[in-house]
Amino acid sequence: MAALQFELQKTSTDSGARAGKIMTDHGEILTPVFMPVGTAGSVKSITQRQLKDDVQARIILGNTYHLYLRPGVDVLEQAGGLHRFMGWDRPILTDSGGYQVFSLSGTRKIQEEGVLFQSHIDGSRHLFSPEKVMDIQRIIGADIMMAFDECTPFPCEWSYAEKSMHMTHRWLDRCLAHFNAGSDKYGYTQNLFPIVQGSTFHDLRKASCAYISSKNAVGNAIGGLSVGEPEEQLYEICEACCTDLPADKPRYLMGVGTPWNILECIGRGVDMFDCVMPTRNGRNAMLFTTRGVINIDNKKWEKDFSPIDDGIGCETSQYYSKAYLRHLMKSKEILGLTIASIHNLAFYLHLVTEARRHILSGDFAGWKREQVEILQTRL
Repeated sequence: MAALQFELQKTSTDSGARAGKIMTDHGEILTPVFMPVGTAGSVKSITQRQLKDDVQARIILGNTYHLYLRPGVDVLEQAGGLHRFMGWDRPILTDSGGYQVFSLSGTRKIQEEGVLFQSHIDGSRHLFSPEKVMDIQRIIGADIMMAFDECTPFPCEWSYAEKSMHMTHRWLDRCLAHFNAGSDKYGYTQNLFPIVQGSTFHDLRKASCAYISSKNAVGNAIGGLSVGEPEEQLYEICEACCTDLPADKPRYLMGVGTPWNILECIGRGVDMFDCVMPTRNGRNAMLFTTRGVINIDNKKWEKDFSPIDDGIGCETSQYYSKAYLRHLMKSKEILGLTIASIHNLAFYLHLVTEARRHILSGDFAGWKREQVEILQTRL
């Protein structure tokens, strides 16, 4: 067993883009990387075998809040952790559940001890403290665990963002103390990432980056973005955080975003991404392709028998036609949701793999400019 290691293999000379390799006990992850979101131990409508073979996923994300409520930590512990429970032998990252808890406005109360909240399932009351969240993620069995933080809303006042940031830092200290006093479960190393907060205020983000960096964790996350702020602010804060966070540790931008958001943020120094967008949008008939964005519901695809996308190396995307997928969606056939979700995730993984290839070949910035324009085209 060894703690997570990160090898920075190349930094682009014409941008902040980086290519690297993360090593965990469940395998290596080439960066930049996109992590499919498996909220409740499942990436919606896709089997684990499809995630491996069609999507080519190297790491997936699980949600602490949802897994804690159902199936519950007792079931997960008896199963031997989430890897065994869901049949996934590659790395898993868990968020802290903080974002879900804080989105329950009206049914939760934030205090120094933690957050009191009501379950969206049955209304039962629970407390998430930094210590409890560490214990839950240990039992889930995540290779990468996230510190408990408060995700501030957008917009918010500077004074609120500052107060929230300092509480997030105090919670981080409690997370670290409890994490370091505990031990790994299930025979492999578990790792903890702190989270930078500070809303869209540059001075707060700088202060948070300094505090997080001082903890010398194996990796660091940037939270509190993609919550409604304009894209330019997302890019500004992302770039500022990447400038201030250690270059020799992986940087994880939480919950971002569109394909063009991801390319822009890779160009600013981010290594890891997750977002529900590829699967959620896929289930709602929006496809991301190498030629642009498709609404497969549109009548123009009714008799288009060409592959969904023959440019990404995904068998599903090459095998089924746009016309067939449109038929499935219009007929509300479950297979349509599966095909659209597999395609969108495979496209995201293809995109970050191509980004890595262009970083290594030294022409990332020019390629990125071309791609961002193509990717935003509505077909």
